[in-house]
Amino acid sequence: MKKLIAVLFLAVSLPAFSQNIHVTVTGVENSKGKLMLGVFTSNENFKEEKPVKKMSFSKTKFSNGKLSFSLSLEPGTYGLSVYDDENSNQKMDYNWVHIPVEGFGFSDFYLSGMSRPTFDDFKFTVKEGESKRITIKMRYL
Repeated sequence: MKKLIAVLFLAVSLPAFSQNIHVTVTGVENSKGKLMLGVFTSNENFKEEKPVKKMSFSKTKFSNGKLSFSLSLEPGTYGLSVYDDENSNQKMDYNWVHIPVEGFGFSDFYLSGMSRPTFDDFKFTVKEGESKRITIKMRYL
């Protein structure tokens, strides 16, 4: 009985293994500032602009408008949002009519219109044992 309890405890307490996500950001205009990445898991945290994970990446190693990096995520559904923080103030800047003045992009989704996307537009699923490749195409208005 003690062995069974120990096995059950071990099975329940083991963390989910993270999967590698390889991200390529294209259309980066210059090497000033950093790319800021937000990882979202639902339409709610995307609407509230509260990512479950934030990361920043230096643009000093970008080449021909591209920058690549990797991150680890546990199996689940995610959406990635990136903005080009050219002035390094750690926030997206807007003009007086609330149009972004810094570049932005979303996982495997290019925003061609003017309205904000929903989480469903750029979400993807990470499965256990899967290595995923994501492309984010930057848009500058």
